[in-house]
Amino acid sequence: MCKQEQLWLHVDAAYAGVAAMVPGYEHILAGADAADSVVLNPHKWLFTPFDLSVLYTRHMDLLRAAFSLTPDYLQTTEVSPVRNLMDTGVQLGRRFRALKLWMVLRHFGIEGLQARLSEHMRLARLFADWVDSSADFERLAPVPFSVVCFRSIPPALVSDQAALDAHNEQLLDSLNRTGSVFLSHTRLASRYCLRLAIGNLHTTERHVAEAWQLLNDLR
Repeated sequence: MCKQEQLWLHVDAAYAGVAAMVPGYEHILAGADAADSVVLNPHKWLFTPFDLSVLYTRHMDLLRAAFSLTPDYLQTTEVSPVRNLMDTGVQLGRRFRALKLWMVLRHFGIEGLQARLSEHMRLARLFADWVDSSADFERLAPVPFSVVCFRSIPPALVSDQAALDAHNEQLLDSLNRTGSVFLSHTRLASRYCLRLAIGNLHTTERHVAEAWQLLNDLR
């Protein structure tokens, strides 16, 4: 459709795009080769310190045309094989962000990264199983990667959506105040829900189990 209507097709794979490197998950970027641009954010789930966004595009000429600002004193003849990124963003200069990602890739290697991403997804599925088997909680979304969306459902509040939302908001605040774990929240189909996102390099099953125990103690 984009090709027919001459529209730019952008694939936002900021968080989960990196999972495509894990065997069995290649399909999540199927068709992305037809896009005009694809973005990945290694600072979200590839253990790279904030901030680093990776943009792939097959139209560097259009990107340059959009951002180029070249008064006389900035006009130079490029003879170096190194690509000048001056005209590919708002700022004329930039920090060497790519070095952080290079160091991560060099340190862990492809197999090391695959193993860690795969383990994070296993931990998310494990936590989701605990939620599914509990009469006190319910899962509100599928768990294809490393994020679990769920909420507490006290029997006395099940029929009162506003009260359920307030209860879960209070639960999240109490949980985060312990200082032991940190969860975030969102709304799905207007329902307030908690989000367990596993992405830290050092997160283990022990930490996930601790979060689950705290949730049950505080609910």
